[in-house]
Amino acid sequence: MARRLRPVELEFVESAPLRLVFAAEVAASPKAVYAALADDVAGWPSWFTGVARAASTHGGQGREVRLTGGTRFTETVLAAEPDARYAYRVDTTNAPGLRALLEDWRLTPASGGTRLRWTFAADGPAAFRWALMLARPGLGRAFRESARTLEHRLGRT
Repeated sequence: MARRLRPVELEFVESAPLRLVFAAEVAASPKAVYAALADDVAGWPSWFTGVARAASTHGGQGREVRLTGGTRFTETVLAAEPDARYAYRVDTTNAPGLRALLEDWRLTPASGGTRLRWTFAADGPAAFRWALMLARPGLGRAFRESARTLEHRLGRT
């Protein structure tokens, strides 16, 4: 059963009780990477590890995401800055323990492509935050694999 999370705004990315930050370089332009993140939400399952389905809602102002394990999210897009930033908060989820979640994607030009930084800002009880810290290495691997897959996908388009 989905439940509503605390609505947070962009500043939560700096003040969240738990912040996991991952970075990678992708051999594609910030414009191409941004398009994959923000304009082709339905394409996320083809490159982001664990995403089974993603759809843009409310004319691009929201998203619905389902992970391979059955976790579901409805989200509100908080920042859509072409070629620079894409951020969204989770409004409802069936994931236990989560109180608030904001994901912030930053893109900066890098030699030969784009530096991609993903910040996973979350709040939940201490046990939830501890479990998420234990999951950090796996999330990091998933992010790096996803960045490589995105790079290959963008190289073919």
